[in-house]
Amino acid sequence: MTPDILDRSPTRAYLASPGRCSPSVPDRFQSPLLILGSIVCGWIGWSGHALTLPVAMFFPLIWAQSHSRLTAAAVSAGYFLGSSRGLPQGVANFYAADLWPGLLLWLVASLGFVAVHAAGWPGQPGKGQAMWKIAARYLLALTLTGLPPFGVVGWAHPLTAAGILFPGWGWWGVIAAIAGLLALTTRLWPAAAIVLTGFWLWSAATWTEPTLPERWKGVDLEMGESLGRDTTLPRHRVLIATVRGKSSAGIRTIVLPESALGFWTPTVARLWQEGLRGSDITVVAGAAVIDADGYDNVMMAISADEARILYRERMPVPVSMWRPWQAWTGQGGGARAHFFANPVVELDRARIAPLICYEQLLLWPVLQSMLHSPDVIVASGNGWWTSGTAIIAIQKASVTAWAKLFGLPVVMAFNT
Repeated sequence: MTPDILDRSPTRAYLASPGRCSPSVPDRFQSPLLILGSIVCGWIGWSGHALTLPVAMFFPLIWAQSHSRLTAAAVSAGYFLGSSRGLPQGVANFYAADLWPGLLLWLVASLGFVAVHAAGWPGQPGKGQAMWKIAARYLLALTLTGLPPFGVVGWAHPLTAAGILFPGWGWWGVIAAIAGLLALTTRLWPAAAIVLTGFWLWSAATWTEPTLPERWKGVDLEMGESLGRDTTLPRHRVLIATVRGKSSAGIRTIVLPESALGFWTPTVARLWQEGLRGSDITVVAGAAVIDADGYDNVMMAISADEARILYRERMPVPVSMWRPWQAWTGQGGGARAHFFANPVVELDRARIAPLICYEQLLLWPVLQSMLHSPDVIVASGNGWWTSGTAIIAIQKASVTAWAKLFGLPVVMAFNT
């Protein structure tokens, strides 16, 4: 074979093509391997263990290596579906149905994440794009999936891992994590991966759990789906007795899970205030405040002297709670989303960043609260429907990461 023929051969063309991960990997295997890698990235990163969250940060590296827009979409879907794999089972538990509705909702929820990353795909690696253009496209995708409207289902955001890599760094940790994510989309990815892995190993070696705020206590319950649905006086008396039994010396504030009080009424208020009489305890507990147009999912603050709404949830769970199309058609009945309202609330001279259930999985409610320099994070949830999944563990891991990033104490209360 002459040199001229060799230069024009398919083998030589393949070896010379820019952006190939490796000439030893056949082209037909590259896309399946990238998709498999993204699934593993989402699965392990969002396993419910805080220290595995940094695995999710390698998603942009895999996304940037995609050789077509279709592959970029499939890689994005693999990551999102792998990280949210508990949703089909959770939906089946909630509606007492088979898996099909959950599978459909799982796929629909992924569409926003997939569409943003497919549209933002920068083109084949090595085709002459400037590094800053590739990074800019991922920065746009990172931003869009973190903020409404796409951020309404913006689960599994890689930036959540900042608290594991850079505990105590606060907003500098956010900036450092963004820089690391962007660097992973460029030719600098080997150096970025080494640096991020080094921070990860150091953090794992020196890891400590977030502290509990002084004079606070979170109470987990195991009342299943009856919590919030059984609104009888005997149930409220059981909860009051539980609170009084947990009020050891020095404890001033006790947190109960989401929906613990059921529907909030003047009768319930009087019952609880009377039940707390003679103590200096303040109870923070979930309830639903209803009116003719729908309801608010709230945290109440109750003491012997007063009972008031402390916080109105900014982002209820779409479909099962937040159903905006009902308001558009004049039906009403769903939970209201207060989006950017009350990011921080005050109780007993403490500034609280409240996060109810679904908000713990999103980016923007947390960062909005952090902009107001809170003193403590209060996270509650009613996760009876998550049986057989890691959803509650993932929520707790996410809250833990944010608490570590900003060096804040955290109190949690969940029902299972």
